Amino acid sequence: MRRLTQRTEAVINLSLLEENVKNIRSRLGKDVEIMAVLKGDGYGHGEKGLYPTLKKCGVESYAVAVWEEGASLRNVGATEPILLLGDTCDGQLDRLVTYNLTPTIFSLSTAEKLNDIASRSGIVQPINIKIDTGMSRIGFPSNDSSVPIIKQVSEMKNLEITGAFTHFSRADEPDGKSASAQLKLYLDMISKLEQEGIKIPQKHIANSPAILLRPETQLDAVRAGDILYGLSPLDDNDAWYKENLRQILSWYTYVAMVKDVPAGTEVGYGGTFVTTRKTKIATIPVGFADGYSRDLSNKGKVMINGKDAPIIGRVCMDQFMVDVTEIENVKRGDTVTLLDETLSVLWMADLLNTNVDEIVCSISKRVPRIYE
Repeated sequence: MRRLTQRTEAVINLSLLEENVKNIRSRLGKDVEIMAVLKGDGYGHGEKGLYPTLKKCGVESYAVAVWEEGASLRNVGATEPILLLGDTCDGQLDRLVTYNLTPTIFSLSTAEKLNDIASRSGIVQPINIKIDTGMSRIGFPSNDSSVPIIKQVSEMKNLEITGAFTHFSRADEPDGKSASAQLKLYLDMISKLEQEGIKIPQKHIANSPAILLRPETQLDAVRAGDILYGLSPLDDNDAWYKENLRQILSWYTYVAMVKDVPAGTEVGYGGTFVTTRKTKIATIPVGFADGYSRDLSNKGKVMINGKDAPIIGRVCMDQFMVDVTEIENVKRGDTVTLLDETLSVLWMADLLNTNVDEIVCSISKRVPRIYE
C-alpha cells in the first residue's frame, strides 16, 4: 500500500509510458515518426515531467494546442519541432518566432501577418497547413478554391511549409467509412498542391484511434495522444483492453477522519444521502476543486485497504465522504485510491458519461504530479 506524505498526489509511471511508446512504435512503418501530443499539459499528466522520458524514447516531434504549452517545453530544453494544433491570436504571433514554434495556418491573413513578423526578425518561420476534410473546425476547405490561397502562402519569403495535416472526426468507428473518405479528401488535396509545385515535406493525419485501427493512414508521421497515456480512444472497451496499452496515471489521497453515525443521519450538503443503518463514515480530503467531479456524488467509489468504499452524499469543493462500514480497521492516514488501473480513468469516464480526456485534464494544478 502506498504511503503518502502529502494531502494528495497523482503518480505518473514513466516505465509504463516507455512501454506505451514501444507499443506504438511497433505498429508503425520503418520511416514513420511519432509526434507526441502534449496538449492540455500532457493531458493533465504534466508535459514538463513527461518530456525527458519521451526524449529518451526517441520521440521525433511534439504537438500542443497553444503557444504557452510550446514555450513551456522549450523552457525545459526541448529542441525538437513543436506544432501548435490550435490557433494563435494575432497579438501573440511574435511568440511563435521567439520560441521557434510551428503554427497551424488556415487563413491567408494570418500567414501575411506572420510573414511580416518573421521578416522583421530576419528568420524563416516554419508552418503547417491545416486542411479541413470533415471535422468542420479549423482548416482550409478541401477543395479547389483553397489551392491558390495556399500557393500564395507557400510563396511568402519568410514562411516555410514543413507539413500539412487534417484531423479525423470518426477514426474510431469500426467500418472505417468516414476515415477512408477523409483520407481520400486529404490525399487528393495534397496531390493538387504538389501539382502546383507546393512542397509538403511531412504529411500526417493519423491520430490515436487511427494508429490502432487504420495502418493505411500512417503516412510520414502519426500524432499519438490518448494512447501515449494508456487512455482509450475507442468506444469498444473489449477491443481497447486487447491493445495492451497501460494507464500511466494513478491518483491517491488519505482518510482524514473516521466516525460512526446512527441510522437516519443526513450526509453532506442538501442531505442527499441518509443512512439506513449504523454507518462508519470516512472523510476524504479531496473535492471538485482538485478535479474530483461533483457528478460522482452518491454513485462513485474509492478503494481503501483493497476494498471498495462507495461515495455517500455530495462531493464538496475540498472533501467528500465514503461508507467504510464493511471495511475493517479503517483509520486516519490510510491510503485512499481515487484512480488506478482497477478504478481506471475509463471506468470513471463511463460512469460519468464523458470521455477519458476530460477526466485526466480536470485534475487540477493543486494536485502534485509525482514521476516515478
